[in-house]
Amino acid sequence: MGVPVPGENGLLGSLWKRLGCRMRPQQHPAGDGRRSIDEMHLLQQKRIQEYPLLLAAKENNVQAIRKLTMDGSCDIFQRGAVGETALHIAALYDNLNAAEVLLEVAPELVNEKMTSELYEGQTALHIAAVNQNVNLVKCLLKKGAHICTPRATGLFFRRNTQRLFYFGEHVLSFAACTGSEEIVRLLIENGADIRAQDSLGNTVLHILVLQPNRAIACQMYSLLLSYDKQEGGLKPLDSIPNHEGITPFKLAGIEGNTVMFQHFMQKRKHILWSFGPINTILYDLTEIDSWGEDEPFLELIVSTKKREARRVLDITPVKELVNLKWNTYGRPYFCFLALFYILYMICFTMCCVYRPLKDRPDNQTDPRDITIFIQKTLQESYVTYEDQLRLVGELITVIGALVILLLEIPDIVRVGATKYFGQTIQGGPFHIIVITYACMILVILVMRLTSTYGEVVPMSFALVLGWCNVMYFARGFQMLGPFTIMIQKMIFGDLIRFCGLMAVVLLGFASAFYIIFQTEDPTSLGQFYSYPMSLFTTFELFLTIIDGPANYDVDLPFMYSVVYFAFAIIAALLMLNLLIAMMGDTHWRVANERDELWRAQVVATTVMLERKLPRCLWPRSGICGHDYGLGNKWFLRVDERVDSNKHKVLRYAEAFKSQDKEQLDRHLKKEPSPSVSRSTSGNSFHRGWQILRHSTFRRMHGEVNPALEEKVYHV
Repeated sequence: MGVPVPGENGLLGSLWKRLGCRMRPQQHPAGDGRRSIDEMHLLQQKRIQEYPLLLAAKENNVQAIRKLTMDGSCDIFQRGAVGETALHIAALYDNLNAAEVLLEVAPELVNEKMTSELYEGQTALHIAAVNQNVNLVKCLLKKGAHICTPRATGLFFRRNTQRLFYFGEHVLSFAACTGSEEIVRLLIENGADIRAQDSLGNTVLHILVLQPNRAIACQMYSLLLSYDKQEGGLKPLDSIPNHEGITPFKLAGIEGNTVMFQHFMQKRKHILWSFGPINTILYDLTEIDSWGEDEPFLELIVSTKKREARRVLDITPVKELVNLKWNTYGRPYFCFLALFYILYMICFTMCCVYRPLKDRPDNQTDPRDITIFIQKTLQESYVTYEDQLRLVGELITVIGALVILLLEIPDIVRVGATKYFGQTIQGGPFHIIVITYACMILVILVMRLTSTYGEVVPMSFALVLGWCNVMYFARGFQMLGPFTIMIQKMIFGDLIRFCGLMAVVLLGFASAFYIIFQTEDPTSLGQFYSYPMSLFTTFELFLTIIDGPANYDVDLPFMYSVVYFAFAIIAALLMLNLLIAMMGDTHWRVANERDELWRAQVVATTVMLERKLPRCLWPRSGICGHDYGLGNKWFLRVDERVDSNKHKVLRYAEAFKSQDKEQLDRHLKKEPSPSVSRSTSGNSFHRGWQILRHSTFRRMHGEVNPALEEKVYHV
């Protein structure tokens, strides 16, 4: 039974049916019908119990498998609910004996793939590799299992934010992601292609960067590079991009994988010499330096939404390269650009202040009309010497607007409007402001040339937008830069949500005020004489710009006092304090990461200037290795200080950590609650030293005992 819908076969009925289909949970096709994933897995277990051969493979019952295959009572190629064969089930449950018998009876099973949409393309070798069953992998390879051609392309293996894992499609990437060094070596030695790419273009190195276990990923990365021979002029394995043009190195930065990124940098550095604790190191800037690249690494870092990616900007040599570019070229050019823009806005403002006006020719007919000047026509606007000077300023303004559009439009086409305008760190909202300003200037130009009245409207918008865009240049200063991001987040986050709530309150109370005074004399209390005026007055009351309208010479309606009292409680006390709380929360969140945000702003500004300025004004940073026998790569020299005392402490800790950990465990079990004593006895001195020593070891193991930290000892 269901809710009856009038006109079930008409327009409303069809819309109701479509809405019902949309609201039903999405399901995936499996077998003969459409079943959800949960039902599919339950059905899989049911089918295994129903089919003797599949059940025997699951239970590793070798005798039952031999009996079923010898007497021909079942099909050796029969499949379960998700398109799996008996060999898939044996591999899934790590049943080596059952797999060997199945391969002995039917060797063709070795390359059979699962056929369901969820697990399509998966072979038994995929399962054995991901389960790290070395013996089963050897058995499958011995029976002729294909290594390069099978690709697990089902929905279960595709990269998705809702998936728990992403191992790629090839058997080698499955084995590498699980960290089985023996299986990886075995597969490569038997012909696995280390350069194979999945449907996204990701190699096994890309996939390793995306793994949560950083230590295993680094180990497998080094192992795979050791097999990279680079024969026949092929690119190095770690330089192969995916379909988005991203290499494993860039992907590590975009994902904020600092462990893998530092592992990459260790392979790119060359130690020139050491002098005591000082090391002079040359870092290879390949893929790091954004000079002349279509997709700069630094721009990819600041454009990602992941906060972890901004931590890469603090890693050597990225930090040193950004500081070098900013201090050498970025800051001087940016300050000059800010000064030039302010002078440009002053020129535009003066042109607006002294715009061509003349006396109003006709008489005033409405007492509320206060207009005394009107706009001149095009023929009357440029007659005197002052008009000629203004014309020069107007030409500068129009040329500046055209330059702005010519600089902004190519970036919009290159990056995309959504990404270009949506990135706060890259100044997305300011790009909207400056483009709108330039469009307003062109509208003013058209209206001036056609002698169209009303140019004050686009002119007012242009003045507001142009001067607000000056805040964009605050990003060049560490003290002011984060505040511009704070303002953007408040305007496009807190304020927009608050305006939605405010609009509901204003509409309700403004309508009530208008209805209350609809029958009253508008000359006695004119703030609500019309509906638009009622809306504007209620808005002023909401922001406490004006006090509540009152006229003590007449009797006001009683309901006005009641409605105004409710409005004062809701608007002044509740809504405004809600806005303050929302903005305070935004301020706290931005203040906690202000240093990160400012560095990201500096990087975004540096990349922007480097792309738009001519090469003669912005030469490449670093050292060219061609003159020093290092090829055509560019390097950056960095001096690093190595604290030798830190290494001594680590060696000391390594020597005593085993015995001290046992002593500490026994000590903590027997130790009574500590007393805060200021005795200077030798017993207290020895006890204080022991606690300091044990606390140090616990900190080095990542353990902290708050009770020990609160003790006070006088030594």
